[in-house]
Amino acid sequence: MELARTPAQIGNAVRRARKKRGWSQTDLGTAAGLRQETISLIETGHGAAKLETILGVLSALGLELRISPRTTSSAADIEALF
Repeated sequence: MELARTPAQIGNAVRRARKKRGWSQTDLGTAAGLRQETISLIETGHGAAKLETILGVLSALGLELRISPRTTSSAADIEALF
């Protein structure tokens, strides 16, 4: 399980999951019904991605979004775990 609080952390999580599957950005885009450029924007932490788009990418990777109470760790502490 990964914890993400920022668009950049979500992007990093998507990139790691994509690479773990051995997929290119184009492969993920095809699976999610999106352009490669959109996958690139998400992976670089572009904050304007729609929630629906993020959820589609997560679904294509076999992942899901979970909502839970916030921990006291900082964003930097969380990213340092990965």
